[in-house]
Amino acid sequence: MYGAVREQLAQTLREIEEAGLYKRERQITTPQSAHIGTSRGDALNFCANNYLGFADHPDVVAASKAALDEWGFGMASVRFICGTQTQHDRLERALSEFLGMEATILYSSCFDANGGVFEVLFGEGDAIISDELNHASIIDGVRLSKAARYRYKNADMADLRGQLEAARGAGAHRVVVVTDGVFSMDGSFAPLDQICDLADEFEAMVLVDDSHAVGFVGAGGRGTPELFGVTDRVDIITGTLGKALGGASGGYVSAHREIVDLLRQRSRPYLFSNSVAPAVVAGSLKALELVSTSSQARETLQRNASLFRTLMSEAGFDLLPGSHPIIPVMFPGEDGARTAAAVADHMLADSGVYVIAFSFPVVPKGRARIRVQLSAAHSEDDVRQCVDAFVSARAVVA
Repeated sequence: MYGAVREQLAQTLREIEEAGLYKRERQITTPQSAHIGTSRGDALNFCANNYLGFADHPDVVAASKAALDEWGFGMASVRFICGTQTQHDRLERALSEFLGMEATILYSSCFDANGGVFEVLFGEGDAIISDELNHASIIDGVRLSKAARYRYKNADMADLRGQLEAARGAGAHRVVVVTDGVFSMDGSFAPLDQICDLADEFEAMVLVDDSHAVGFVGAGGRGTPELFGVTDRVDIITGTLGKALGGASGGYVSAHREIVDLLRQRSRPYLFSNSVAPAVVAGSLKALELVSTSSQARETLQRNASLFRTLMSEAGFDLLPGSHPIIPVMFPGEDGARTAAAVADHMLADSGVYVIAFSFPVVPKGRARIRVQLSAAHSEDDVRQCVDAFVSARAVVA
């Protein structure tokens, strides 16, 4: 039977290859850091979600190592059977306090968190109104719900109003507006203050996936709700431990207590997945402590992002505007995808700078880009070397 299926799958793979969309994994031969070893030599890493440089921070690593001796390697259980250690509860309470929410529930990833929240809270007769650029995990999670689905244009408040009017006009009971706090391909912020205003007007809830913000956005690193002054107006925050907060794995939902309590009873990814590993919990707790007690890493990250934007603009590159450490370097037009890929390859091979090009269908046609991600672990010399690599590659490829 597999003979026919084999050829069908092989044809699909050939089509992906011919379209220039085949993803090849480059092996890293060292710990994740600003400076890494790869299968193609040493490199400066400008494509990780390691915003605060905590992935190999000595205090985070030490806490994780100590947890192996104190708490063991794995839980071998889901939470409600025998998979809840004291430190799982400690991390949930620490996240709740940090984010200004009543309660938090841990998941094995933010993908699972987004996959587990909508089916439980929103069903037939309800409405989910989602930004068109929301993460794939939100899209998949929404599909699991029987609620009516509405989509509004990215950060377009007039269109959001129209979708809210449509949902209320259709007699929806519970209504929720769902958005990424930061849109990962553009490095742009959702206008949460305006979203909350509209949600209040139409008596809707607000859910924010703040994966690319928690730890470093806002005065205290508490994410986009803090940045826009709406911490007390957002009902549900989903997020990850796999980016700024140590970069390992794990996700969470922080929300009103009743929401979290119900998720513990009915959220399938939570009920049927192993608990977050003890060493990850301990390392994440330490990362959260570092974020809560010092602004140094956040300030360094912001300086690096500002310097990169300034130098790249002065060198004549096309950047999407913004202030986030996700900085897309644009290569528009029909040949943009080819040029972006060639520039990224040249930068690694000739300059030892590791970046990744993105093109359709990950981003719209004609909007190819290299997404650069700054880290607090980068030095000023690292940032300047990255810019020089862009300039050198452009001279060769263009």
